[in-house]
Amino acid sequence: HQIEALKAIGVTEVVLAINYQPEVMLNFLKEFETKVGIKITCSQETEPLGTAGPLALARDKLIDESGEPFFVLNSDVISDYPLKEMIEFHKSHGGEASIMVTKVDEPSKYGVVVMEESTGKVEKFVEKPKLFVGNKINAGIYLLNPEVLDRIQLRPTSIEKEVFPKIASENKLFAMVLPGFWMDIG
Repeated sequence: HQIEALKAIGVTEVVLAINYQPEVMLNFLKEFETKVGIKITCSQETEPLGTAGPLALARDKLIDESGEPFFVLNSDVISDYPLKEMIEFHKSHGGEASIMVTKVDEPSKYGVVVMEESTGKVEKFVEKPKLFVGNKINAGIYLLNPEVLDRIQLRPTSIEKEVFPKIASENKLFAMVLPGFWMDIG
């Protein structure tokens, strides 16, 4: 679903971070690549690199001379994918990174994204709050400028706990509320 949503907005190449059973995955992807008509490149971890480390590993595949931002989608999420709207949102705020957030009924089970409602500017993240600080959580869909990669070293790194809080502290991280269905299937 994610790859098809990306193709629908004109994305021509997808980079997948893989580590689990690469030979099974690679065979499937070759068939899928032909069927969907999009180039799929794999970036294979030899050791677990967390949620940000794979971006450092795939750096050369993610950036080009255009300087255009790139999408990052967590593989364990199913949702509506308002990717065109996210591109417009990202362009409108001029920040370094945009994340999609979704509203949940029980925010104490998640890490909550505290943001300015009017601008979407992310103020902070609160992990499994005891007191109510908001009901929006990270939906696992990001649009990042290439300079975000300068913040990530090739080592196990959490984009949610290390990279995004730093960008937010510099007032360069913005959140767009997902206007539809979302489910974590991880």
